[in-house]
Amino acid sequence: MIKTIAINQNHEVVKDIEISKLVHGDYQWYWIDFHHPSKEEIELLRTPLSFHPLAIEDCIHHLQRPKLDYYENYTFFVTQALNPKMIEREEVNFFLSRNYIVTFHHEPSAEIDEVWNRLSQSTSLTQWDPSHVFYHVLDKMVDNYFPLVNQIDDILNEIDENSKGRSMESLLKDLFDTRHDLLSLRHTISPMRDLLYRILNSQRLTSMEGKIAYFSDIYDHLLKLTEMIEASRELATDIRDSYISINSNETNHVMKVLTVITTIFMPLTFIVGVYGMNFQYMPELTWKYGYLGALVVMFVIAVGMTVWFTKKGWFK
Repeated sequence: MIKTIAINQNHEVVKDIEISKLVHGDYQWYWIDFHHPSKEEIELLRTPLSFHPLAIEDCIHHLQRPKLDYYENYTFFVTQALNPKMIEREEVNFFLSRNYIVTFHHEPSAEIDEVWNRLSQSTSLTQWDPSHVFYHVLDKMVDNYFPLVNQIDDILNEIDENSKGRSMESLLKDLFDTRHDLLSLRHTISPMRDLLYRILNSQRLTSMEGKIAYFSDIYDHLLKLTEMIEASRELATDIRDSYISINSNETNHVMKVLTVITTIFMPLTFIVGVYGMNFQYMPELTWKYGYLGALVVMFVIAVGMTVWFTKKGWFK
């Protein structure tokens, strides 16, 4: 699907114009949005828009790393939004020039729809231009990162506190799932931060003159997000190490108790083994109180060793 919007020389919004008329028409600037385009619609990127084949190839083979490429008369940007439901990356591409902006995406983009509606309903069109549209869409993308990062932070705090008394196996499963989500966020936000750094330090983006302060604000947000992700990763690592340490300590305690119990039964087993031998000349076998005496001796040994181990604190 393709949507078009243009600002004519009278500062009026005009919608749904054919692309060929936009390219050859007399407009201040225009915006073309490609959403999940068909093969025939993709061909419009070649003719009449005349974009470079490499840029078109990057659009078709989506999930590229965020980047910018300089071409004659325009700049090509690859950016990544995040699906808030599944924390999956969704690529959004931009062709940016002084008199047009073209967006290309395979998945629905709430950020583009919101900016599109704002532009359509705006009563002051003098402040709008292609770089201003690009800034607003990019700003919305970055702003939508924050709820996901905060959500993961809340999950980690819940795992750390374990207020619901869940089992360690369940907590560790959620912890590793959360670490996987953090890794996905990091693989999106870090390249986007690098992209904004290139934008801020580029000398060739003349279409953005006077708007560097706006993009600097987005860069600051990305730096904050990066710090939040790193802090969450450290917290997740600490929680994992703590749970592994607790689990190891509990295992050692169980082994210690079992070892103590086995030690208590060792002399009892020895006595039973000795008197279980069928030798003919064993004086105790014919003693009237031999059975009772053996039981008393084993009882005294068991009680004595139990009391001794308890005083040593081995049952704690």
